[in-house]
Amino acid sequence: MSVPVVILLMWAVTYPARLLGLSLGRLRLPPFWLAFLRFVPVSVFAALIVPDVLGSPEWPRRLVGCAVGGLLMWRTRHLALGILGGFAAYWAARLAGL
Repeated sequence: MSVPVVILLMWAVTYPARLLGLSLGRLRLPPFWLAFLRFVPVSVFAALIVPDVLGSPEWPRRLVGCAVGGLLMWRTRHLALGILGGFAAYWAARLAGL
């Protein structure tokens, strides 16, 4: 398949989905759907993180890093501080032999 055909097919798949998302901005959603959509990012984040943390052979270290990072983000509302604190806790647990 040639490159222009691939680009055209990618456009044909991507553009309608984005156009639909942009057109939803004018809609007024019922309160149920607004409350439902508020939890989607948290659910997606948990679905990405939890299997990687608990499914690893070094899950105790990763769990310590996640707990410290989550606690820092919750208390400070600062994403970078939570990420750096989580990594620091992970490496501290690793150096401690946990």
